[in-house]
Amino acid sequence: MPTLDELWAAAYDPGVRRHLDYPGGSLVDGFDRFTREFHDRPALDFFGARTSFTELKRAVNQVAGRLYELGVRPGDYVALLMPTCPQHVIAFYAVLACGATVVEHNPLYTIRELTPLFGDHHAKVAIVWDASAHVLQELPDDVRPDTIISINMITAMPFIKRLLLRLPIAKARRSRAQLSRPAPGTLAFADLLKPGRPAPSDVRPSSEDIALVLYTSGTTGTPKGVPLTHANLLACATQALEWVTPLKPGHDVFLACLPLFHVFGCSLSMNAGLTDGAMLHLIPKPETGLILDAIKRCTPTMAIAVPPLFERIVDGAAERGVSLRGIQTGISGAMSLRGELIEKWEKATGGLLIEGYGLSECSPILTGNPVNKNRMAESIGVPFPDTEVRLADPEDSSKDVAFGEPGEILAKGPQIFSGYLNLPAGEKDGFYDGWFRTGDIAVADERGYLHIVDRMKEVVITGGFNVYPSEVESAMRDHDGIRDIAVVGLANELGVEEVVAAVVTVDGLLPDVDELRKSVKERLAAYKVPRRVYVVDELPRNEMGKVLRREVRSRLERRDFSDQLAKLNPKWRVQLDEIGPDVREWFSQAGDELQERLESSGQEMRERLENLDTNVRSWIEEEGSGLRERLEKMDLPTRLGIWRDQLLGKGSEKYDAEEQNSEASEESDKPKDLESKDTEGQDAERQDADR
Repeated sequence: MPTLDELWAAAYDPGVRRHLDYPGGSLVDGFDRFTREFHDRPALDFFGARTSFTELKRAVNQVAGRLYELGVRPGDYVALLMPTCPQHVIAFYAVLACGATVVEHNPLYTIRELTPLFGDHHAKVAIVWDASAHVLQELPDDVRPDTIISINMITAMPFIKRLLLRLPIAKARRSRAQLSRPAPGTLAFADLLKPGRPAPSDVRPSSEDIALVLYTSGTTGTPKGVPLTHANLLACATQALEWVTPLKPGHDVFLACLPLFHVFGCSLSMNAGLTDGAMLHLIPKPETGLILDAIKRCTPTMAIAVPPLFERIVDGAAERGVSLRGIQTGISGAMSLRGELIEKWEKATGGLLIEGYGLSECSPILTGNPVNKNRMAESIGVPFPDTEVRLADPEDSSKDVAFGEPGEILAKGPQIFSGYLNLPAGEKDGFYDGWFRTGDIAVADERGYLHIVDRMKEVVITGGFNVYPSEVESAMRDHDGIRDIAVVGLANELGVEEVVAAVVTVDGLLPDVDELRKSVKERLAAYKVPRRVYVVDELPRNEMGKVLRREVRSRLERRDFSDQLAKLNPKWRVQLDEIGPDVREWFSQAGDELQERLESSGQEMRERLENLDTNVRSWIEEEGSGLRERLEKMDLPTRLGIWRDQLLGKGSEKYDAEEQNSEASEESDKPKDLESKDTEGQDAERQDADR
């Protein structure tokens, strides 16, 4: 039986080396190289306005000189909060040319989201989109940047686009407001684009200096800064360009439709693309219309996106009659790529669509499918060059799992970071003996190709069994009427975790829960079948389109709690709705903190409950059922009404009428929650699953 390393070597495209030579120096040195080599080539396309590599270098030098005059020095942090636009690219390399570090943030973040982040990195200078400048200005005094520079995206557009945005019609006014708003009290980025002295050459960074910091919350919800060095990012760009064999340096066009404030867009679309001498189609907002307009202007040879975006592009192109032929390679990440979408994309483009895998901590790529017909659908492929991977026992990282068994992905490589920002001295969170612990569970097939099973922290432990949410989601997704789905673990009345599903249905129609559970049971073991099914309007996702299961679980917990209150007294819900926004926000913050504490401290208690003897749990359920029956016989609502009348006296008749109206309103406004009904057969099935 060949080893995994031997299988991975056999899977490599013949034109890809397993070990590479990496450029020395920094991203600034790399910038000098590619702007010199491709000087007359267009580097950026923004709504048809093009910037050559020579013009890009001139702009970067000008802005770097002004930033240095503003006091930016080596080791400083400069925050960028911008959509994808030419100013974003210029600012990124200008900050690096000062020897400083770029900190990327989503420009749509709120004060609440940005305050702890700025409190962590303490950037004194921020370059921000006009529409978001007021958020930075309202940050607390101890974290607010000293200097805020605002950018106006309209100035980077072609003349005709700028002219159209000035038309006195509603649509033009709305677009103009979205792209630019007044930002009083800030410096104008346009003023930095003026001739002047460049930044001194002695401030240039070294390969081991931190180039970029991004914040990732993972599944914990607590943001952690991920510092990536110049060497990390150069290594990732080198690996990616080696991997994608169809590329032709100096002749490619990259579709940069992912945000540059995300590592996927920043590292692969921008850094790797410009290193390749490609022209970048800069898309400020990943809307289908904007993307198709860019494709019509100049067909890209490389598209880097996520599955929902690939689907929207191919469907939108079919509807509008836009040809996608000529897009040679599509690189997908962030979530599983379905075989049906691969087939549809490759039929429309004549090229290949492959899936890769990585994390912010890996700059971001760890593995990928070979860019040829040997790629495997619904697999994350094999490790990139110079990348070591182990599948370790999730309970003991010192041991590897047996072939074919699920294990945690541990990795080493030149693209992988060294540790999170501002951790206490000596603490190496996320590492075991020099190996980065990804927290993702994967299994290798007979060809050595890796398949993601799920996140370790999202595994549902029920009745002593591990249930992987993605496996259950896959079994439910093909059911008629299900448009979107997320499976999470949720505690029942006894505090025992159960598998539950939140589903978005087609046209809001309610699914047959019994039929849905039956179809899942035909494909999976009984203990994996969701005990409860909730219908929701939509699932929370991050900027890359990935479902936020932690937020799904939090929303379902709040919904359960609200429903329990409503069952006790319908007027309570009305009273809760009348609580002021500030108080509700305080409760939300306190609830998040409490949930984190419960998640960390309650694991031991959950394990004890799950390990209880089956007979004891059955006895508890039987006693609980008997208790509920006795409470029903007591006719508690009637007794409470009598006590209330005694307290209220003569005003009780009016109160009763109000309560009746409230109950009628409550019944008509009942949310579309569905819970699987506990029939006698399902009770028996639950006992079987627990055993």
